[in-house]
Amino acid sequence: MSEMDKLRVLLPHWIEHNGEHAAEFRDWAERAGPAREELLRAAAALEESTRALRRALEAVGGPS
Repeated sequence: MSEMDKLRVLLPHWIEHNGEHAAEFRDWAERAGPAREELLRAAAALEESTRALRRALEAVGGPS
């Protein structure tokens, strides 16, 4: 399997994983009191990362 083929498998996994973590951060933010804003900021950063990963996936031709 080529490196590009591996990347086309890994990127969808990373995208899904980021989504799960962002949702978990948002869930915890509702219970986190003084840490709420930072958890929401972390979730937003993950969502931006996910957008970059989606663009990378498009750049390599989509999922395998």
